[in-house]
Amino acid sequence: MKREPEWLQAGLDHIWLPYAQMKTAARPIAVRGACGARIILEDGRELVDGIGSWWTSVHGYQHPHLIDAARRQLERMPHVMLGGLAHEQAYRLADRLAAIAPGDLNHTFFTESGSVAVEVAMKIAIQYWRNIKGEARSKFVSFKGGYHGDTFATMAVCDPEEGMHALFASALAPQHVTDLPRDAQMAAQLEKLLNAHDDIAAVIVEPLIQGAGGMRLHDAQTLQRIRAACDAHNVLLVFDEIFTGFGRTGAMFAADNAGVAPDIMTLGKGLTGGVAPLAATIASKRVFDAFYDDDADKALMHGPTFTGHALGCAVANASLDLFETQPRLAEVKRLETALRTALDPLRDHDHVADIRICGAMGAVELTQPFDVEAARARFIDRGVFIRPLGRVIYLTPAYTIHDEELDMLTAAIQAEVAALAS
Repeated sequence: MKREPEWLQAGLDHIWLPYAQMKTAARPIAVRGACGARIILEDGRELVDGIGSWWTSVHGYQHPHLIDAARRQLERMPHVMLGGLAHEQAYRLADRLAAIAPGDLNHTFFTESGSVAVEVAMKIAIQYWRNIKGEARSKFVSFKGGYHGDTFATMAVCDPEEGMHALFASALAPQHVTDLPRDAQMAAQLEKLLNAHDDIAAVIVEPLIQGAGGMRLHDAQTLQRIRAACDAHNVLLVFDEIFTGFGRTGAMFAADNAGVAPDIMTLGKGLTGGVAPLAATIASKRVFDAFYDDDADKALMHGPTFTGHALGCAVANASLDLFETQPRLAEVKRLETALRTALDPLRDHDHVADIRICGAMGAVELTQPFDVEAARARFIDRGVFIRPLGRVIYLTPAYTIHDEELDMLTAAIQAEVAALAS
């Protein structure tokens, strides 16, 4: 194996990596490039990427249509501020998102990351009630197993038991985190909670799949119960589709799959196919109209420096082109079938607690904790890049992944389950 590149050795003394104890974390692997569903390492090896760079690379790496769009936009204008100026890419993208978003979601606010998109959704929900009724509603209902980001407001609506944010508990605004209404009894608990508090601005949920919380699934009826409860108690409903949006569950949005439209929806990750940072918060006409007024105090006072980033919006428009012209949703269906065929037999294994598959997501939950770092190293030795979440080994590959590459991923999981059992 070749020596590590100089930039890695020098930079490790200064970089601070995500979700890592810098003193004890395994050394990261130097990457030279990426193409399709493969990561190309500096030492010449190639790894089949099983998680699409945290679920973003839905079209595969270096898709020529996305790269060409980025190159053309760079040559023309990478960015100008949206404060008092306008550019084509952001306005076109807002128009196109309005055309495909569920229900009457038709007003988009652009940000740079999913966490900020959720924060904007929360700000909108709080100010909505102040604008229309002068009410100070500042609380939110979210659900156990949920994850909505790492910023302060979003940490407060994550499951407090997931561990990452426990250190900051005393600094977070208390919120209501309850069970998903998977049945009538749990739905009654949600109704009781909403009835007992008149300061709830919105309910926020990851529709169909709770991603970072362990790839946990719930069904359309669960979301229908949440929608009905919000309507009955006059509370806004926010769908966090940062993970589930853009085909992951088999429809363009999980809301489409569930037949439920929220009042506000957040998008990110697959929005640009992993090429550039961009996220979006989309509000319904009802919500937007509460801000559309002669009174300047009713305006939404939020404005990230790179809101509507021209380069990101250009790539997002190119990504929507691919969803319109390529069989992406059919490819997701193909992936779902293949994942079921390969992973469902593991249900009979004594060390497997559950198998969860939805669209282009497959997860194997083990009964016992295991050494995640050691498992990652074994996956790399098998020629794949897979990054487990706790006791869950999951796949969220590019929709365009080749059959033989997907076979490598599922075979690696099968081998790892067998190795852990022994």
